[in-house]
Parts: sequence; structure tokens; C-alpha cells
Amino acid sequence: MGASMRRGELDDLAAFATVATEGSFTRAAARLDMSQSALSRRVQALEQRLGVRLLSRTTRSVSTTEAGEALLGTLRTAFADIDTRLAVLREGRTRLAGTLRLTMVKHAAMSLIRPMLPGFLSAHPDVRVELDVNDRFVDIVSHRFDAGIRFGEQVAKDMIAVRVGPEVRAAVVASPGYLAARRAPRTPRELHEHRCINYRLGTTGGLYAWEFQERGRRLEVRVDNTLVFNDGDLMVAAALDGQGIAYVFEHQVANHLAEGRLVRLLEKWCPPFPGYYLYHPSRRQTPPVLAAFIQALRARSAS
Repeated sequence: MGASMRRGELDDLAAFATVATEGSFTRAAARLDMSQSALSRRVQALEQRLGVRLLSRTTRSVSTTEAGEALLGTLRTAFADIDTRLAVLREGRTRLAGTLRLTMVKHAAMSLIRPMLPGFLSAHPDVRVELDVNDRFVDIVSHRFDAGIRFGEQVAKDMIAVRVGPEVRAAVVASPGYLAARRAPRTPRELHEHRCINYRLGTTGGLYAWEFQERGRRLEVRVDNTLVFNDGDLMVAAALDGQGIAYVFEHQVANHLAEGRLVRLLEKWCPPFPGYYLYHPSRRQTPPVLAAFIQALRARSAS
């Protein structure tokens, strides 16, 4: 623990996180088994030390300020990491066993989970892993999943989220054959002059609006569709076949770009996305099998 962390400050941070998560001093006090007045003093002391207001209080509700929301996000990740490491330490002398059920998008399964699974299963031979690859959001509690993996901006705020992957960038691509007869778009707005290959969202059923960045500001472009898929690999294949321009993940087309089968377009307009986060319901203790999986996944992501 850093020298700047004073005695009791960790308790104050935990108290604030509980109030912010519960949205109520009453519920938070009951959860922490302390009086509301003592809990309020802890949060006020933290605000005074930081010199910033963290919570907006009314007679009926409690909500986080902008600064409070930023701090809450940091604390959730930090506390989840501590909880994970403690669970692994607690179970270090026993053999892990059980089934781990996870839901995620295909890209996360291929780029994050597939590379680390052999080592994880070799280290824990009594553990079974079940992957549900699905673009649709599912309620992981009601569907009895242990955890899910999605981009950070898509994770519900009432979940414990742990970052498990780097930022991801989009790539707008087309084949040399497609571009041979057409002028390449110089701005996202010129995409309307082209045949585009689009993605059908599993969550809403709508078509994905291509996301760009213009002078630091977000820009969404709804393109004219020649083809529509709900699978990224089919989109890449269609682009390779010269059927139009596709908006996909950089990771999916790196080899095709390097070998000249595809050409990258509008690169300076393509912003990075928040990386993948593994998320699971808030519990007092992370299940040991999930804790070991998170540790293995983060270790590989950091290497």
C-alpha cells in the first residue's frame, strides 16, 4: 500500500463505493452493519480530503457526481482485483473443480479466450468451461452465467468489471479490386457513394451505425448497404470478394492488410474502443474457479 494511503482511508473508499452502488445510505449502512450517521461521516471525510464532491444527496435518493462516478469505476476494478487475488490465495492449497459458464461475443472468444484456454485447462484439469458465443446481451444472473465479456462501455454499472484486454480499433477496408474502379472515400461522409457491407446488431436488430471521430468528436454514419451480415468473418470474406467496403476490427484483418488482399481506408478517422472487460454480479466473494480464470486471463493480457 502506498505511503499516501492513510489509516482508515481504504475503509472510507469502501464505504463510498457501497453507498454509490446501493444508491442509498440506508441500504449501504445495513450492508456494512453500521449506523447511517457513522457512514455519512466517513463519506464526508473522504470528500473533504479529496476536495471534491462525490455524491449528490436528496431526501429520497443518492447519486454520484461526475467525479464520484469516475472514482467508483476505479474502485470497482481495484476491489475486484483484490477480491480475485484473495480468492486464488484462499484456494491455493486445494484443487479447483467445477463448471465455469461464460457468455461473450465471437471476437472476444477468438482473440482473448481461445489463446489462454489450453494453459488454463492444463493447470486445472477438474474445471469445465462452457462458452456461449452470442452478440445478444443476456442477463447473466437469470441465465446462470458466472460472467460475461463485453466492451467496457457496454457493461452495466451494477456489475463488477475487470479489464482483460487492450483497446480495440476499427478498420474500414476494401479489396484492391473493388477500389480499382472507384475513388476511395476521403471522409466518412463519402461512404454514401459506395457499396457497403454492414452488420445487423444482435441486441436491437438494427443496423450498426459506423463510428468515427472528427476533431475529437464522435461521428456516426449510416451507410448504404449492399450486404448485411450478423457475423464479422462473413463481412471480411465479402470484402475480400470485392463486394464493398466493410467496417470491422483491426485484429480481424491484420494479415489481409499486411499481404495486400485488403486496403485500409479512413484510418485517421477510426477511434479506439474501450477494451474488453469481464463482468460478473457483485458478490461478497468471487467464486474460486472464476477468480482463477480472471487471474489467468489478465496475466496473459498483460504479457
